Amino acid sequence: MKKFLLPLCIGMAFSALPASACTGIVLKSDDGIAIPGRTMEFGFDIQSNIAMVPAGTEIKSLSSDEQKTGLVYKAKYGFGGANALDKNIVVDGMNEKGLYFGAFYFAGEAQFEELTKENQSQAVSSEELGNYILANFKNVAEVKEGLKKITVVGTFIKEINSFAPFHYAVTDANGQSVVIEYSKSGLKIFDNKLSVVTNTPAYDWHETHVRNFIGLSPENTKPIDINGEQLSAISQGTGMVGLPGDYTSPSRFVRAVTFVNSSIPSKNADEAVFRAFHLLNAFDIPKGLIVDTTDNGNFYDYTVWTSVADTKNKDYYFKTYLTPEHMKVNIVDALKGLKAPKVIDMELTHTYKDLTGKFSLN
Repeated sequence: MKKFLLPLCIGMAFSALPASACTGIVLKSDDGIAIPGRTMEFGFDIQSNIAMVPAGTEIKSLSSDEQKTGLVYKAKYGFGGANALDKNIVVDGMNEKGLYFGAFYFAGEAQFEELTKENQSQAVSSEELGNYILANFKNVAEVKEGLKKITVVGTFIKEINSFAPFHYAVTDANGQSVVIEYSKSGLKIFDNKLSVVTNTPAYDWHETHVRNFIGLSPENTKPIDINGEQLSAISQGTGMVGLPGDYTSPSRFVRAVTFVNSSIPSKNADEAVFRAFHLLNAFDIPKGLIVDTTDNGNFYDYTVWTSVADTKNKDYYFKTYLTPEHMKVNIVDALKGLKAPKVIDMELTHTYKDLTGKFSLN
């Protein structure tokens, strides 16, 4: 029987949670195709690779706890995407029906149920929710119903010295998009009307905060006349004056909303994927710009990888810190003939394409 287990493979642990400055967007092409994309930031290399899980695979939950087993189920749909910490756990990916899932850090706000004997048989750990959603559902409506049938709990993960404090973004091939949050208020599911997700605070707080910036525009301001003196702007980009430029979650949320809604329309999925990568370039964080100092040394929050998903054609695109070249995996084709879960390397060596020789050609 095919099984999808989550072995703990990394021996290194951290005494403090690393920072995480992930940014997610959703573009829609003129022909109605939803294209979700995101950056993955972390304070250390989370050792992601691309995992594929075929339909029919048996998945056991709570596998980060070697002493317990939670919900056990068989994958109705095959799925794949980026794992983390060298585990067969998809934290960002898509299934064969075009349902996209992404986990985003929600530290300080995320709160899950306590594991008990009564709820253990229906329990799924917070880091495993992507497996449950992608394996079982084909659209957002089904996800909403499916979440009522499980208990999401926080299981200790030694690599971060905590449970995984996530909230989640889900987008389906019909263009429906939601943000799923578990907090002290319980489960809340927000329609992602602004097509953006970052980190704390809660999604509805960001919705309110972004109203402070509704005057931002891609159009340059016009010259004005003051007492007969005509004053014009000294630079391009004056419509964006006041746009927050730091890396905090609220500022990134405002920038992402502004950029998504100012982006040139895309005729089709290929154009939307191309534009999504360009927009996400604006949220790429080099090492050294965000530093978290701990007893174990400095952790540099940086962009570990970036992904974009084509929910119609089931193409999953990505690039990594060391390999900025855009790569692609077609989920449906990758699953064909796959009898058991399989993982391939996500990050390759960095190379440059040398064009010098072109100058010596006749």
